[in-house]
Amino acid sequence: MNTDIHAKTYEPTPARRVAFLGLGVMGFPMAGHLALAGHDVTVYNRNASKSEAFCARLKGAGKVKSAATPAEAAQGAEIVFCCVGNDDDLRSVVLGETGAFAGMAPGAVFVDHTTASATVARELDEIARARGLQFIDAPVSGGQAGAQNGLLTVMCGGDAATFEAVKPVAMAFSRAFTLLGPSGAGQLAKMVNQICIAGLVQGLSEAVAFGQRSGLDMDAVLQVIGKGAAQSWQMDNRGPTMVQDKFDFGFAVDWMRKDLGLVLDEAKRNGARLPVTALVDQFYADVQQMGGGRWDTSSLIKRLR
Repeated sequence: MNTDIHAKTYEPTPARRVAFLGLGVMGFPMAGHLALAGHDVTVYNRNASKSEAFCARLKGAGKVKSAATPAEAAQGAEIVFCCVGNDDDLRSVVLGETGAFAGMAPGAVFVDHTTASATVARELDEIARARGLQFIDAPVSGGQAGAQNGLLTVMCGGDAATFEAVKPVAMAFSRAFTLLGPSGAGQLAKMVNQICIAGLVQGLSEAVAFGQRSGLDMDAVLQVIGKGAAQSWQMDNRGPTMVQDKFDFGFAVDWMRKDLGLVLDEAKRNGARLPVTALVDQFYADVQQMGGGRWDTSSLIKRLR
């Protein structure tokens, strides 16, 4: 298991009692940055070995411990952070007798970093308010590297005062932590993000494949056009590896298809037309059929070779 956490300069903020639920490739370093920033961190993970690994990795950073259930992890926490897989995973760690809400004291805040539906965000916000709790939906962008470096971009939905209370703590793993509207707005903004990425990566794939078939030195071409209007994060960070046919890193195709499924479901509800996004989603299905479910999203180019 990759446990890389690259410490950064943390803004001074009073130590808080926090919990973190979900120690995957994103959650592990995010929780680690909270510990390195001086907060008291209790972690929960469905696979307890990851919680044990976290405590072993961060034992010198401050107060870290693991809990057997989300409710136990949430007891005494002022803020409970969460980053799991999907809507069902989120409900499983939040609701029920062993869920986080059962252990949280009135006034505590639940901050969900899962990329989930806007519907589940609004649902959990309503349940939280009925229990005297606060809920912020806060999906992230920046990938594993952003989590490890503590430089994630976080898109938030929820109450403004609650957001302001959480922000100084969340900046331990963020470079931007922004409120975009009421409950669900964070998840909707993340969908906008994924729509943009889908189109960008497909365009970059076609461009690189076209250039290679034309006999161009694509490393040189990318360096040139990367200084002009075509420049993007995807071109700078994924163009060279696409030329090299390397995809064993980054944001997995399986995860992207999950995210695009959320996008397309939301578009059915709000009436948005997403012809390119729907097409690229099917292209990612082709990549999955090629055995590339765990390849980086830039592997779209494999269809064109």
